[in-house]
Amino acid sequence: MWRELLPIGRHADSGGYRRFAWTGADTECRAWFQEQAEGRGLAYEVDRNGNQWAWLGDPAAGDAVVTGSHLDSVPDGGAFDGPLGVVSSFAALDELRARGAEFTKPLAIVNFGDEEGARFGLACVGSRLTSGQLSVDAAHRLTDGDGISLPRAMEAAGYDPDGIGADPERLGRIGAFVELHVEQGRALDLSGDRVGIASAIWPHGRWRFDFRGEANHAGTTRLVDRRDPMLSYAETVLAARREAELAGAVATFGKIAVEPNGVNAIPSLVRGWLDSRAEDQATLDTVVGGIEKAAREYAEAHGIDLDVVRESFTPVVEFDHALRDELARILGKDTGITVPVLGTGAGHDAGILSGTIPTAMLFVRNPTGVSHSPAEFAAEDDCVAGVLALADVLEGLACR
Repeated sequence: MWRELLPIGRHADSGGYRRFAWTGADTECRAWFQEQAEGRGLAYEVDRNGNQWAWLGDPAAGDAVVTGSHLDSVPDGGAFDGPLGVVSSFAALDELRARGAEFTKPLAIVNFGDEEGARFGLACVGSRLTSGQLSVDAAHRLTDGDGISLPRAMEAAGYDPDGIGADPERLGRIGAFVELHVEQGRALDLSGDRVGIASAIWPHGRWRFDFRGEANHAGTTRLVDRRDPMLSYAETVLAARREAELAGAVATFGKIAVEPNGVNAIPSLVRGWLDSRAEDQATLDTVVGGIEKAAREYAEAHGIDLDVVRESFTPVVEFDHALRDELARILGKDTGITVPVLGTGAGHDAGILSGTIPTAMLFVRNPTGVSHSPAEFAAEDDCVAGVLALADVLEGLACR
């Protein structure tokens, strides 16, 4: 399975993946998922929001146990973020069948669409729509960098966008959702453990800073006569790092757009996107507030107009304590080993669904902590340990 997925959407120069929602690479990944489902005799379906499902047992029976993740990527992302969870889900099912496990509850494997938000700027679109956290009107207003709307992109990929929206009936059939994911940090590497359990997802969001100045000639305009928004933006980037360090949080300006974007032109507009995350809401508010305050001071000093827009936000997510404790019990049942429980600053579909159904996450060790990069990596024996842990959990939740 891993070998089949590896070449899909891989960029020849960067070595990273460009599996963006409703593009050719995404279509290939979706075809791979369907083949895996049907090859195992599972009932395959696509829901109204474009999420893919593979069912063992009758979905209408209710109290289903669901696992899976996503197959899309960030720009030039790594091979493990998302796909490891989907591949491991199919592998865990194979392991349970080899054990002769008898299922007492329906089991499903899911590939949620557009988790990374690389194309339309909003993460977890598929799970947000399904859970009702993204309205139909708001979804219709999402556009990519070329001005193509989400519905138009879905239609171009062969899917009907007219039915998108909340799907409470589907979620009502699910008793538990467990997502396996490569760890996006080094906590497990530092503790020496192969597998961990998630405790919570830090609150996080994305803010757009629009610095508006005046375009002019880069070679003939005196420095004192310039209204250069790049200066205010650059100072704000440094302020973000400073505020994050003071608060023990993280903050990154990872995306920028410049107009008119000419080497010999002073910019008229610099638009930067801030991603910030912290262990609690109060700390996040302090960090983002400090960054915005600094940005406004710099903008005023340089004669720059500034607009700040919060484009997305996810509050702290505490995973279901009873389900989390059950995972710990299952994984420690025969060995007596205590599985580490750790928080994360990364968002996931499991976090989006946690407000509607019981959710939990398993993490697989990442020896470098690198993620959202072609250097992302997990050793094969650790991935196998993740599969076996997921199989044990699914057996404990869905089998006799």
